[in-house]
Amino acid sequence: MKIIDLSMPLGIGTPAWPTYEPLQVKYFKRLAPNGANGQLVTHSNHVGTHLDGEIHFYTPGKDIASLDMDYLCHDGVIVDLEDAAGDYDVYTSKMVEDRVEVKEGDILIISTGYHQYGWDQPHADEVRYMIKHPGPDREFAEWCKKKKLRWIGVDCGSADHPMNTKIRDWMPAQAKECDAHFQQKYGKSLEEYFTPDKYQLMHIEMFNHGIVHAECVGGDLDLLLNRRVKIGCFPWRFVDGESSIARIVAFVEDDEYEELMAKKAKCELTKFGDVSRAGSQWLIDEARRR
Repeated sequence: MKIIDLSMPLGIGTPAWPTYEPLQVKYFKRLAPNGANGQLVTHSNHVGTHLDGEIHFYTPGKDIASLDMDYLCHDGVIVDLEDAAGDYDVYTSKMVEDRVEVKEGDILIISTGYHQYGWDQPHADEVRYMIKHPGPDREFAEWCKKKKLRWIGVDCGSADHPMNTKIRDWMPAQAKECDAHFQQKYGKSLEEYFTPDKYQLMHIEMFNHGIVHAECVGGDLDLLLNRRVKIGCFPWRFVDGESSIARIVAFVEDDEYEELMAKKAKCELTKFGDVSRAGSQWLIDEARRR
């Protein structure tokens, strides 16, 4: 069994979710004269690839340490929605099921394609990554509950539509742009579409049902689009943790791993050695033909 990393590289350049504390690192001792290097690290739980825990939005929920490993590691499916949803769009359960089979109890990872705008990518665009990515409506949340999904992962800043969060207030120029897009595409204004009773529904209406999510998934995600795979999420064993930085991986058989690495060798890579989505369109096209 081999491992494919689906985690974003974490450094001081990794953006946290808007207004949250980014990663800060400093040395408190060095090899000379102390004989060892030592660092102090400060950050919020919502920087880089991370798992939102139940108590992030649900007071009587589980902390991160209470999430069992057989919950965090299970069969799942990775779906590519880039061809169905772009800037500010709303994605649906039908878009997912048109591309992959989702079974009851699965882990579901959604590739919106917006990891191509992550800080580690050649076409990095922090505003587009955090503010303009597509997201779901309540229909999708109800479908997730019906499927009894374990947890969900997304390759962008939030599992909610960005304009169904406080970002709508913080980024008025983009909110105006989104409002015009919604009126043209959906026949409703942004305020009419995402009414106050829907606010941040992928957090508020899901965590109390035990369905949490990971955000900012990345790494070699494009190697595994539109297919079933065993998935694992490894946050800290964080007592009282509302969320946690995490490592997310997929497990594949040895022979399949060799095939995937042969494909990766033909791809353009990021400076950290992951598949660059923008430079590997043939790989994405191959996944869509499955």
